[in-house]
Amino acid sequence: MTKKKTNSNQMGFWERNRRSEGYLLKKVLKDISWKIARVVLLFGMCFLILQPILMKISVSIMEEQDLYNAMVISIPEHFTTDNYHRAAEFMDYAKSLLNTAVVSLSIAILQITVCTLVGYGFARFEFPLKKFWFACVIMVIIIPPQTISTSLHLHFRYFDIFGLSKLITGETINLRGSVLPYYLMSAGCMGLKNGLYIYMIRQFFRNIPKELEEAAYVDGCGTLRTFVSIMLPDAKPILTSCFLFSFVWQWTDGFYSKMFLGNIKLLATQLAVIADRMDAWMVNVMKVPGGASVGYTNCIVSTGTLMVIVPLLILYLFAQKGFVESLSSSGIKM
Repeated sequence: MTKKKTNSNQMGFWERNRRSEGYLLKKVLKDISWKIARVVLLFGMCFLILQPILMKISVSIMEEQDLYNAMVISIPEHFTTDNYHRAAEFMDYAKSLLNTAVVSLSIAILQITVCTLVGYGFARFEFPLKKFWFACVIMVIIIPPQTISTSLHLHFRYFDIFGLSKLITGETINLRGSVLPYYLMSAGCMGLKNGLYIYMIRQFFRNIPKELEEAAYVDGCGTLRTFVSIMLPDAKPILTSCFLFSFVWQWTDGFYSKMFLGNIKLLATQLAVIADRMDAWMVNVMKVPGGASVGYTNCIVSTGTLMVIVPLLILYLFAQKGFVESLSSSGIKM
């Protein structure tokens, strides 16, 4: 057996290919083709993701004259950081960054807390109309929130609990312009992407062996203690994934932020009006009758966009290991 292996290793490639009737060559060519295709696909995906960001970085450090210079493509001829100072001024960046961090963190914690309880309930308990309620969760994922925007507006504009406010004071409560409606929606599992988090957590808990819970019940643990001491530690991967998703989506959300948090300065809402403020600044301060040019306005918008996503990139640099591990672990169990 050892001599046969030694002789096989000493044989040349073409001799082994001849003895295998061409199978070895086909296998090698197939492996090489697959590797080349994989490299091309990965390079294309990376290019599609990184190229816009690199272009925004390039534009953000250009002076206005470089924007209209046909000789300047990616590397600016006149380097400047004034665009960042101007974008920060238009966005009230320091205050908006703090507000966005507080709102995103609090909303993410609230969403993951309630979605974990609901997802665990769907995975482990039987209750009336369970399939119907889970179908409602799927509908929350499928139906875009824009379809219920009018109802949400009217509900929180004339908010009342069982008609008590109107009965006592004669008026309803206007919750528009505060963060309270969004907290109420998140607590009721109707916030941004809550249906998706419930589905992911439910699928994760369904794949945890029931013997773990039964052993805890035998040892005297109640339902709540079993959930906190046994199930939650095992669910760290999926909870990490959902928390990061919730934080990032809330950070860049414009729909709910405009609807409920209009009086609170957030990065997403401030970025949406940066072009208008740029035009007003050019007309009122710089005394330019026509306002800012299209190219310079796009430059400031690109700079503001970078300033919005930079904190998320920093977060990813610190959390990438746990994030990737949580995705791979949750993917295996789901």
